[in-house]
Amino acid sequence: MAGKNLDKMLAEVKWSTRQRLQYIEIMAFYCGVVSRTDVARAFGISDAAATKDLAQYGKLVPGNLIYRQSHFGYVPAPEFHPCVANLSPEKVLPMLVLNLTGMSGPYGEQRVFNVPAEQLTTPARLPNLDITAQVTRAVAQKKKLRIHYRSLSDRESDPSRIIEPHSLCHNGLRWHVRAYNEETFDFRDFVLSRIAEAEMVDSDAESSREFDEDWVESVTLELAPHPQLAEKKRLTLLMDYGAERNTITIEVRRALLGYLLQRLRVDTSPDHSLNPNAYQLIVANRDEVEPFAEWAFRI
Repeated sequence: MAGKNLDKMLAEVKWSTRQRLQYIEIMAFYCGVVSRTDVARAFGISDAAATKDLAQYGKLVPGNLIYRQSHFGYVPAPEFHPCVANLSPEKVLPMLVLNLTGMSGPYGEQRVFNVPAEQLTTPARLPNLDITAQVTRAVAQKKKLRIHYRSLSDRESDPSRIIEPHSLCHNGLRWHVRAYNEETFDFRDFVLSRIAEAEMVDSDAESSREFDEDWVESVTLELAPHPQLAEKKRLTLLMDYGAERNTITIEVRRALLGYLLQRLRVDTSPDHSLNPNAYQLIVANRDEVEPFAEWAFRI
């Protein structure tokens, strides 16, 4: 179908329906399969209505999705191409972490809340579209993933490895995939932008997030104003974080503790020797939390 004809047909589709069509395309590409149950659950509609949406997508983009009985749903065709949704990792990954079904609205540049607001733009640090899709499909389908990984570690290792990914994570600056590493027999994080190649393997993962203790277990992090700050600044800082007492308490997954310390620019030096104006917080319960993020305390 010519692009101009498709654009004309999409312009006549209601916005609410278009959101469901976008979801169908995103699910099919990033998870490898989409079913009517997926659509019905995501939008709170009946199975019959979800079937109608899938049929409408098929009419708009014939042959883009193929029904597979073995998957009980529709999978991307070999010649699949995005037609309804923007499938760039920049757009889709934030939707995954925020658990959103829609990626756009009918408002254009018009503000919905009449409140000007901006978000700091940082380098995306994302892999290409196909690599991201292979990673997310392996997570969604609980499969093994073969990757070529370019690590910053000084340790010599084969860049090709088999991992079993179970979750994605954004640490505020970059995206990671949490996975069991068959080479080292442990769970660890892999930066998405350092994966040069990725291919989902047709083998079920033998591990899962339930076996990743640092992922499923949380720890209580207690932070306090830097002791070298003046009393007035310390009180202001406590108010800034909404602390009721002299400490700021945060529950965090053990696997994400180090990233949180980095993002909050916490002084993790043993003697609190860093510049207090740049590192305004210290760890008040260091002995309790350091074992879960030793690398973040090596200053």
